[in-house]
Amino acid sequence: MSPPLDAIPIFSPEPRLPVSAARVITPDAVHDLRGHPVDELRYPTTAAVIFAGVPGAGKSTALRLFFGATAEAEAPPRGPEGAIVLDSHHARNRWRRRLGWLPYPLWRPVVHIAHYAGIRTALRDGTGPVVIHDCATFGWARRMIARWAGDNHRELHVVLLDVPATVARDGQYARGRRVNGVSFRLHVRRWQRLIRSVAATKQTPVRSSSVVIVDRSTVNRIRRVAFEG
Repeated sequence: MSPPLDAIPIFSPEPRLPVSAARVITPDAVHDLRGHPVDELRYPTTAAVIFAGVPGAGKSTALRLFFGATAEAEAPPRGPEGAIVLDSHHARNRWRRRLGWLPYPLWRPVVHIAHYAGIRTALRDGTGPVVIHDCATFGWARRMIARWAGDNHRELHVVLLDVPATVARDGQYARGRRVNGVSFRLHVRRWQRLIRSVAATKQTPVRSSSVVIVDRSTVNRIRRVAFEG
C-alpha cells in the first residue's frame, strides 16, 4: 500500500485559482489545487475521470479512499453512484492465476492490453461514471483514452496527483511493487514535463474538459468525489 497521502508536491507554486467558499469544485478548465483545502470534486454522471501519477504516487490509494476500490480485486469494482473503477492491478490479479509462474516483465504487456481493453469496454458499454487508473506519462495512452471517451460522448476529466519522486519511490517499496529504476526515471521526466506544461499554459494535455492538479495534502482533505447532473 502506498504511504499516507501527505507530502510536499514536486512543484509548490502559489495557488493559481481561487477556491469557492463552499470548497466544492466542479472542474471545467485547468485547476491547480495544490495546497487548497477542497472538500469535494464534482463531475457529470457520465464523465470519465483519469486519476494519474507516476508509479507509487498514490493512485490506487486515492481510488480506495474515494470509491472503496482495492488493488486486490480481480474484477473492476463499483464505487458510489455506480462508478466503475478500472485499476491496472485488477487486470494483473486476473492474469496472475494463468501466467504468475512466469517473471512479471514477460507478461506485463498482457496486463496492459487487458487494462486498456477494459477501459474501452467500460467507456463504450457503461452507463454511469468511469474512473481510470493511469500514469498519464505516455502521450499515446492519453490520446487513445481521450479518443474513446469522445467516440462515446463522454466528458473526459483528469486528476493529476503530483508528488515528489522520492515519495513515489517510497510508495513502491511500501506496496512491494517496485518499478525498474530506468523506467521510473523516464516516468518522472515525462511527468515533470506534463505538469510544467499544464500549469504554465493552462491547456489540457488531451481533449479533456478539465484537469485538476492536486498534491497529497489536498487529497487528504477531499471528502468525496461525486457524480451529479
